Amino acid sequence: MRESPSTNIVLALDQGTTSSRAAVFDHNGRVLAFAQREFAQHFPQPGWVEHDPRDLWTSQFETAAQALRDARVSTSDVAAIGITNQRETALLWDRATGEPLCNAIVWQDRRTAAQCDALRERRLGELVADRTGLVLDPYFSATKLAWMLDRCEGARERAARGELAFGTVDSWLIWKLTNGERHVTDVTNASRTMLFDIHRVEWSGELLAAFGIPRSVLPEVLPCSADFGTTDLFGAPIRITGVAGDQQAALLGQAGFEPGAAKNTYGTGSFLMLNTGERVVRSKHGLLATIAFGLEPGCVTYALEGSVFITGAAVQWLRDGLGIIDDAAAIETLARAVDDNGGVYFVPAFAGLGAPYWDPYARGTIVGLTRGTTRAHFARAALEAMAYQSSDIIDAMQADSGITLRELRVDGGASRNALAMQFQADVLGIPVVRPAAIETTALGAAYLAGLHVGFWNSPSDVAQHWREDARFTPKMAAAERDAFLREWHHAVECSRGWARL
Repeated sequence: MRESPSTNIVLALDQGTTSSRAAVFDHNGRVLAFAQREFAQHFPQPGWVEHDPRDLWTSQFETAAQALRDARVSTSDVAAIGITNQRETALLWDRATGEPLCNAIVWQDRRTAAQCDALRERRLGELVADRTGLVLDPYFSATKLAWMLDRCEGARERAARGELAFGTVDSWLIWKLTNGERHVTDVTNASRTMLFDIHRVEWSGELLAAFGIPRSVLPEVLPCSADFGTTDLFGAPIRITGVAGDQQAALLGQAGFEPGAAKNTYGTGSFLMLNTGERVVRSKHGLLATIAFGLEPGCVTYALEGSVFITGAAVQWLRDGLGIIDDAAAIETLARAVDDNGGVYFVPAFAGLGAPYWDPYARGTIVGLTRGTTRAHFARAALEAMAYQSSDIIDAMQADSGITLRELRVDGGASRNALAMQFQADVLGIPVVRPAAIETTALGAAYLAGLHVGFWNSPSDVAQHWREDARFTPKMAAAERDAFLREWHHAVECSRGWARL
């Protein structure tokens, strides 16, 4: 039963791959305050990516406190907290002390590629696809958790005794916010573990056995809009009533409640999602069937998703690794210094290739270099790579679903880049639409939290707040577009299987 709100804001926590963010929203979906903090990335071996769980918590808590201060509101003004998070990242901690057993293994991590190969040889891939809608890949949480149970001293024995808790980042944050009282997750994050039956909407006993995961470590699974617990860490009790993985939250922040709605979020990676309603679409082109959201127990809406592992992270690499730019925003100015890419194509497969290729052994590749190549060509090639990778996924998405997209709604940091968004529209051949509210991931989490406590009355109430900021219409001739895509696909083939050599 929906409740009548007695407060006037919602706090959204957005825990991402490279930074933690927090935003305060009013009833119109406007941002009253926003805070963000980056945290350390750890790369202990090639292909390994880790986060310190303490960094995830402290950076998120500090941004939440700062956003509340900056909004100049009291805790009693907060109707609810919504949480959205980087998905698939796996954590394991002690139930008694709350201390993590090791660093979190990030979704980009490739350390379990060989384990996935061995499981495919046992024909486990078909079971994974049938039950979860996913592909058997190191991207997802199951093999990460199995690795931690095998490599952390005494972990399997302790897990069997019920002493350990596994969670994706949302579960970790809720555990910390509630002082260890709640070990829960939502259906969207659960659906990304490779352990969750998306048809039955429950943990799969078959998959738990196949991956060697004891049920005792798993969190309780709730709808996205539900009672996840109460925190008193901000001075007064606040209920946590909305949770969704970041890409699902972005779909809702784009008002994508209806079948046929599609969005692309440009962050560390890029993630395209198409609402398919009550239909689970089994992809023939390397896409994922996943849970888009669930507002009531046992009732979920599905989506097709395509994941690009590296987009914004490639810009960070140009900044931090090569020193080509001083800050990420400078890339557009630098890229505009040349009229075209000069024949340079950049495949940013630093963590392998996601959809539609699913090649964990691909590696970053730059082709077409000449003596005339400049850093501006590098910058332009990096921006164009975002669009090419998304184009590959859109083609697969339309073929699988039978839905022809009329437009693509975009969000995330790179959506502010007009050059990149125009090129995206050109290679797709459909309009690309940017909303007035760029922080759609946090907004989606806020919507979920607010819906549960009556801050917003219904999804249609939420959809009324969506506003268009900019529309990019295609300008490129079809022949030119096709030529660019041919060269791009040639470059992709050069990157594939590199780590096997």
